[in-house]
Amino acid sequence: NDLIELFPALVELFARRCYEHKQYRNGLKFCKQILSNPKFAEHGETLAMKGLTLNCLGKKEEAYDLVRRGLRNDLKSHVCWHVYGLLQRSDKKYDEAIKCYRNALKWDKDNLQILRDLSLLQIQMRDLEGYRETRYQLLQLRPAQRASWIGYAIAYHLLEDYEMAAKIIEEFRKTQQTSPDKVDYEYSELLLYQNQVLREAGLYKEALEHLSNYEKQICDKLAVEETRGELLLKLERLDDATEVYRRLQERNPENWSYYRGLENAQKPEERQKIYEDAWEKFPKGLVPRRLPLNFLSGEKFRECLDRYLRLNFSKGCPPVFTTLKSLYNNKEKVSIIEELVVSYETTLKSYDGKEEPPTTLLWVQYFLAQHYDIIDQQTLALEYINAAIESTPTLIELFLIKAKIYKHAGNIKEAAQWMDEAQALDTADRFINSKCAKYMLKAGMVKEAEEMCSKFTREGASAVENLNEMQCMWFQTECALAYKSMNKFGEALKKCHEIERHFVEITDDQFDFHTYCMRKMTLRSYVDLLKLEDVLRMHPFYYKTAVSAIQIYLSLHDNPLTDDSKELQAETANFSDKELKKLRNKQRRAQKKAQLEEEKKIAEKEKQLKNQKKKKEDDDEEIGGPKEELIPDKLVKVEYPLEEAVKFLIPLKHLVKDKIDTHLLAFEIYFRKEKYLLMLQSVKRALAIDPDHPWLHQCLVRFFKGVSESTELPEVVRTVLKQEITRLFGDSNAMSFNQAYLTKHSNSIPHRLAAWEMRRVSVSRRLESTAPLIPPTVDSDLSGPFCRVRRHKKMFLHLWLDLIF
Repeated sequence: NDLIELFPALVELFARRCYEHKQYRNGLKFCKQILSNPKFAEHGETLAMKGLTLNCLGKKEEAYDLVRRGLRNDLKSHVCWHVYGLLQRSDKKYDEAIKCYRNALKWDKDNLQILRDLSLLQIQMRDLEGYRETRYQLLQLRPAQRASWIGYAIAYHLLEDYEMAAKIIEEFRKTQQTSPDKVDYEYSELLLYQNQVLREAGLYKEALEHLSNYEKQICDKLAVEETRGELLLKLERLDDATEVYRRLQERNPENWSYYRGLENAQKPEERQKIYEDAWEKFPKGLVPRRLPLNFLSGEKFRECLDRYLRLNFSKGCPPVFTTLKSLYNNKEKVSIIEELVVSYETTLKSYDGKEEPPTTLLWVQYFLAQHYDIIDQQTLALEYINAAIESTPTLIELFLIKAKIYKHAGNIKEAAQWMDEAQALDTADRFINSKCAKYMLKAGMVKEAEEMCSKFTREGASAVENLNEMQCMWFQTECALAYKSMNKFGEALKKCHEIERHFVEITDDQFDFHTYCMRKMTLRSYVDLLKLEDVLRMHPFYYKTAVSAIQIYLSLHDNPLTDDSKELQAETANFSDKELKKLRNKQRRAQKKAQLEEEKKIAEKEKQLKNQKKKKEDDDEEIGGPKEELIPDKLVKVEYPLEEAVKFLIPLKHLVKDKIDTHLLAFEIYFRKEKYLLMLQSVKRALAIDPDHPWLHQCLVRFFKGVSESTELPEVVRTVLKQEITRLFGDSNAMSFNQAYLTKHSNSIPHRLAAWEMRRVSVSRRLESTAPLIPPTVDSDLSGPFCRVRRHKKMFLHLWLDLIF
């Protein structure tokens, strides 16, 4: 239809900015007044605005109907297309929203608001070429605005055209009228950002000159000095760099990076002198005593370590072991550490204790307990920690280490009990509370862990809901693993999806910063944020969650859940009347108990919703309605588990390529989907990381057999696969390849088990069988001599495997 022109009085109503001011009820009232006029009942722009307002009130379906109706009535209206784009954006359909904004610009190419909204979505979706074009249009329309220049420069920076970005910033800087002696924060940030761009462009000499020219106008003097030091090192002006890092060292003698800078600025043989000078200058400094331990060896290492340990033990410094943990990959250094600390203990026990306080022996025993724990001598570790507890039974750190010893030995139940003991000594310590909850979750004590966390969550709210609201991902990750170990896959998947939602929310939170950072000129932080968001799903929390979710979905694919009623009918077919009556009574009692629990949960939820009503209303208005509830039963009965697994896999394939599990999990998914080329891609990537990995060996054998036994492969695909298999296996077949692997790794239990499993699969010809049959093991009670039990278990497994092979 042709555009319907409103009467002047109605134009005034339409122009009211109710949507912008979140006055949604007033907005609907004005829409009603316009649409009630028979002549304007189908006014496209009013229908669109009414739909947009209803969307903010959570009435999504009605909103879409109205906006589409408005669009049909006025296809040439930029308002209708813009509103349709805003609706798509509220549903996170960003690609569709961009299309709508582009259509809106066809009818009003210079509309600033649409261009700004389009640029926001382009940077959010990392459409950097499109973002550059849009920022250029905005610069042409508003050349006097600071954000126009900065946005255009950032577009070139993100496209890695650093020289162009630097030129744009310089042109903009020239327009800023500031006194050389005046310090302005926003101008200072602009200068630091310009310097960052020059450094990333590799223009180190220009960056150093720039820093010297504008040093007086930069607020962050520490950043200036640190940047100067880096640039001087890049330009190989080592004497000047040494002076800079000496000044920084004077400012903060505990900063590791300043010592690294000094090391890089001087010759390798002068490294030790750097630290010897620091010992004289900073006699109480710990970092200059710790860092030389990384490169010293032999007697020099012993002397330096002796000074470091004596200082820490006399002061009573609990984290001293943590600072030395990185040295434990060197056997020579580990033996020197043990020898020294054991000699301290012997001396302190035989000495009358006049010069050293009694706590020195306590901290030595505390250190030795951790030392023997990390080298897998849990019996000795337990002896030392028990001796320490006996002398000081009120020190929380001792109980915490005792719990760790039991955890590392494999007795997680006992570990949780000792962590609970530690927590009981100080119930106001949130760190110990969190540790205790984590250990309880590892022990499968989910309810107890929730109660433990409830001591520090908001009063009157469910602990689990509050922790989810606070994005407490360590708790949710451990919960997912606990439920998975108990085969409660629905509950585990709920936690996995909650964590996935947190990462989606963190990604969406960027929207708030795209305009804010340009306005406040926090440009360095903004660019760092964008780069962080690009690799967000590399985070260990996401990785753990994704791996758990994929494993669960693979299990659901291999063993689909059966219909409960059919299963029950089959089970009770041969029951007598008396047995059936007994079963029904039992079911009724279980149903009543479940109902009571459900009522309790509902009551808790109602109370929580009452407390959070205002917040929830605000959130609903912003996101266009409440989120879909995650129901465990629904999650576990998904129709296509492999498709759900792929959703979690894709970010890992892009961002966590260096971990072999990523590619092996990809293989497991593609193996079940019979995607042979993708299987080949997965095993080749895994081979580049660890060619001898036991799980990879299983994948290779199954892949070999799968290809050789498949009859439905296209000829081109089969030719490619045969060529690649020849490269991977040579002329051997699956059985001989398996035997060669076994011979190569005859002293390793995991490798022997993998080979045995593949022999079993080859014999049974059941390619789908992926879970290895674990042989019976000795009793795993670890309250006695741990190491002896472990050695016995190893010997038993080797004997068991010898019988098989």
